[in-house]
Amino acid sequence: MKKIILTLLIIGQILMAAQIDSIEVKGIRIPLIFEKDTRLPLVNTQIVFTDSGSITDTKIAGLARFSAKILNEGTKKLSSNGFADKLESRAIHISAHAGTETFVIESGSLNDEFSNSMKFLGELLKDPNYSEEALSKVKTMTVGELSKKENDFDYVASNELKKLLFPNTTLAQPSAGTPKSVESIKLDNVEEFIKNHLVLSRAIVVIGGDVNIEEVKKQLQKVLTILPKGTSAKVPHFDTNKKAELSILKRETQQAYVYFGSAYNMRVNDEDYYKARVATFILGTGGFGSRLMEEIRVKRGLAYSAYARVHVSKSSSYLSGYLQTKLESMQEAKETVSAVIDNFVKEGVTQEELDQTKKFLLGSEPLRVETMSQRLNRTFMDYYKGFPLNHSQIELQKIKKLKLKDLNTFIKSHKEILKQSFAIVTK
Repeated sequence: MKKIILTLLIIGQILMAAQIDSIEVKGIRIPLIFEKDTRLPLVNTQIVFTDSGSITDTKIAGLARFSAKILNEGTKKLSSNGFADKLESRAIHISAHAGTETFVIESGSLNDEFSNSMKFLGELLKDPNYSEEALSKVKTMTVGELSKKENDFDYVASNELKKLLFPNTTLAQPSAGTPKSVESIKLDNVEEFIKNHLVLSRAIVVIGGDVNIEEVKKQLQKVLTILPKGTSAKVPHFDTNKKAELSILKRETQQAYVYFGSAYNMRVNDEDYYKARVATFILGTGGFGSRLMEEIRVKRGLAYSAYARVHVSKSSSYLSGYLQTKLESMQEAKETVSAVIDNFVKEGVTQEELDQTKKFLLGSEPLRVETMSQRLNRTFMDYYKGFPLNHSQIELQKIKKLKLKDLNTFIKSHKEILKQSFAIVTK
């Protein structure tokens, strides 16, 4: 018990190093998440744009990620190689990537080069490489990557599951797009995307390292002034299909890829999320010892591994899992998954399972906040979801005090996970 308390105190001291401030640009107050860390002479900066990821690909699948790749082609004046050489000479890294709900531009450098990193970032935002050469290069690379993934049956099954869970929505399409959708992208599409989404009204700055916060504000002011005000937008939420669907795809494969999922009724800022975290750890996130692993691998030898996770974000909330098994074991594996989940909801968990999960989650917590990037990401996610700065500490205390009766009541209330959809790739 003393070790757990000491661990929580250490975590509290670490997390309190992060702070939330703001920068005002063109009359818009932009949130600033900052942590000073002098252990290494490094600075990492992220400008996160909300409601700007693949969730916005309503007309062309893959446009958000494609636009990020265009930004990674440097400036139009210097082109990809020229801009990269300029950064490399000062050991500066600048890159862009798009997630489901956010679009991120990231910069990393030595603290002595922080002002130069912001200068180059400004040049990139002023003069992106909107050229036919860059467009053709990114198209060729992306189509090549997507073509290879046609034989990645984990990728194929995962995408098929999303189609079952979120039919006729942007979540049902591959976030990287398809060869056909990528080929259809024009420079005008990229320019319009960046113009509408990389705006002050959607920006959140996340920065940490060996740098003074006043210097951070001074340098970021110059960069952010380049961006238009734009308009903010609320991330759309898509309800998960509540029907149990089945899709079997035939491919030339030596084993079956079984992906499954269901609705999971929970809001992104739900105070009971800590219970879902404990419950799904016992069901399928905890590796050896989890219900799925115990039944599917240990008792039946149907697969090397089997996992289940809960995904809760602003745009969706669902449970998903996967395993690979022999072709002849496909039906048994599918039935076992359904049986394990059915028993889990009806019977709940044991005191021993709860105690072991508490020990792991509380004991391993320092490993999840040992680096600056981990701490900044956690603070960002708490802020993004609408939680207070110390939410992670509060959640740990709730896990520590969680009673078996309350957890089982929570588990039994989520009967929606009994309606599992399956996407299976087999021969």
